[in-house]
Amino acid sequence: MNVQATLRGVRLSAQKGRLVADQIRGLKVDKALSLLTFSPKKGAKIIKKVLESAIANAEHNLGLDVDELQIATICVEKGPVLKRFTARAKGRGNRIVKPTCHIYVTVADKE
Repeated sequence: MNVQATLRGVRLSAQKGRLVADQIRGLKVDKALSLLTFSPKKGAKIIKKVLESAIANAEHNLGLDVDELQIATICVEKGPVLKRFTARAKGRGNRIVKPTCHIYVTVADKE
């Protein structure tokens, strides 16, 4: 059985999120949670919350055993970009780009 959790519009660039997602793709959930807990990256904390949500969905909605779950797919896609401006010298302005991303995590039992 596949169970999915989604987080959309996260204030994190997709490139930085993919670095963390690549580390845990295909792992068992207990090993992935311990890896994310001790990772110093910002994306690790965000992806950990999505993974915990997917585990809770699997346990509560379908009654799956948490010990047998593993990460089937994890996908970090680019979201909309927030565009801002800041003042510069001589009446000019510089663009500030604040990227967002969408995170999709699917966990599955070993069947």
